[in-house]
Amino acid sequence: MLRYIRLITVALTLALAACGQATPSTPATSLLAGEALAPIDPATISGPIEITGSSTVYPLTARIAEEFHAEGSPAQIDIKVTGTGGGLRSFCNGDDVDIVNASRPITDDEIAACRTVERDPVGFQVGVDALAVVVHPENTFVEALTFAQLASIFRGEAIRWSEVDPSYPDEPIAVYSPGVDSGTFDYFVDEVLGGDGAPLESLAGAVLSEDDTELVRGIEGNPNAIGYFGYAYYQAEGDLLRAVPIDGGGGPVAPGEGAVTDGSYPLARPLFVYTSAQTLQQHPAAAAFLSYYLQSVADVVADVGYFSMPEAALGAAQQELVAALR
Repeated sequence: MLRYIRLITVALTLALAACGQATPSTPATSLLAGEALAPIDPATISGPIEITGSSTVYPLTARIAEEFHAEGSPAQIDIKVTGTGGGLRSFCNGDDVDIVNASRPITDDEIAACRTVERDPVGFQVGVDALAVVVHPENTFVEALTFAQLASIFRGEAIRWSEVDPSYPDEPIAVYSPGVDSGTFDYFVDEVLGGDGAPLESLAGAVLSEDDTELVRGIEGNPNAIGYFGYAYYQAEGDLLRAVPIDGGGGPVAPGEGAVTDGSYPLARPLFVYTSAQTLQQHPAAAAFLSYYLQSVADVVADVGYFSMPEAALGAAQQELVAALR
């Protein structure tokens, strides 16, 4: 994954250098074909597109941007990683942001903040993640973890592996977690920690970061480590990480396509991109890129390391964009 992200970043940088200061060329009204999205020819789309937010969604959006450029678009696509919370905060402050990657739904407070700067947020699901709880491959003693055991680790109630289970080694646990601006942090806190993230935020020795690659490197370098992040970051590392099956009450289930499809993996969650109705009308390049995104994502989501949403959900997302473009 680290190498993949570097390659994407290089590709986007080259796109920026090649195109100069192009201006948008496609009005939003031309993006519809009756009650559906019209096919997008990326070669006709130019202009700056500013994207920020979730590190989880970043690889998927970056892959779409790479395809968009490969099909001839000279658009200036800048993708930053600030965490879902950081991205939505920037967008709802009225900053120069067109699209926000998000690994959780927007909150009511964020919607209200957006509306104070005359941005009416609209969101589109783009895939499904099976959030992976991972350990170092030399950790062979943890065969599965319950929500209660996860909570004891990430609240700091168990600081040695032997305190999680007496059969585990008496070694200190090294905790890695996404940072507090991360939608993944919010999701994990809600699902596993009962909505209270304060103990994890203040846990002595824990590494919290919005940069998932920092978490990956840390866990790969410590046989006593445990952490969590999007499935794509786990899958890309191959044998350098081991995903722990999670027992949400129905027995241990490992993350993967089958467990996402049948609903048995207890830490599966939707992934989103957000913009506003005003942005779609005022920034036609961003509107065209979002249309291309929703028409292309099913073809690349598995390659990136996430999972396709049901066809009906994808159709609903496309229709939401149709409605927003009118």
